[in-house]
Amino acid sequence: MVIVVFAKNDKERINQLMSYLETKFPEITSLLYVINTKRNDVITDLEISLWSGEPFIMEKMLSPVANGKALTFRVGPVSFYQTNPIQAWHLYKTAFDLAAFKGDEIVYDLYCGTGTIANFIAPFVKKVIGVEYIDSAIKDARENSEMNGISNTLFYTGDLAKVLNESFLDSNGPPDIIITDPPRSGMHEKVADQILLAAPEKVVYISCNPATQARDIALMDAEYQVTDVQPVDMFPHTHHVENVVLLKRRRTR
Repeated sequence: MVIVVFAKNDKERINQLMSYLETKFPEITSLLYVINTKRNDVITDLEISLWSGEPFIMEKMLSPVANGKALTFRVGPVSFYQTNPIQAWHLYKTAFDLAAFKGDEIVYDLYCGTGTIANFIAPFVKKVIGVEYIDSAIKDARENSEMNGISNTLFYTGDLAKVLNESFLDSNGPPDIIITDPPRSGMHEKVADQILLAAPEKVVYISCNPATQARDIALMDAEYQVTDVQPVDMFPHTHHVENVVLLKRRRTR
């Protein structure tokens, strides 16, 4: 998938460049473009136009257990999916192992994107509740569950700083485990507060920025202690690293 961002709607130049890309690189299966007069790096709030091919790409991921069913994921232009799909399996398998599911848990998947983690773990728990603020990603997440024959997931679009309240907990059931995978900026302070309100026994925190991860963990330190840490190299030849941390509740409910 290639998404070209133009600063202005110059139809002649857009047509020239997009036609060149389509002809020169036939391996592109999804070619799109967007007009961003804001000239920043945010396109999630803009209309993305399909030039040629499909409006999505497909990715496959193995099950976390031997002889388990492989999963297929549909990924749209503004839906988050790990850029290193081979290491993505190791990242999610690390989170899966640290969570140590027993099979009867209600799991909340925060910042769930296309539902990759939710669908990866769904066969091994009672129910997964995913929350994400990008509506198109939630549509992909629901389609991914349906495509893979998974029926124990529920996905919601919303701002996590507002969604994860007492009414939400009452409606979906209190989580036994929360998995959170926020952007580089980390979690909003209110999200940390709401995790404390939800009071799961475990929190699995996946982060592409250990600095903001450490900041957020400090906000929950009174109630949760770090019991395991495992970095995963998603970005070879760079200083960046993903980090998975397991936090356990200091006191039982």
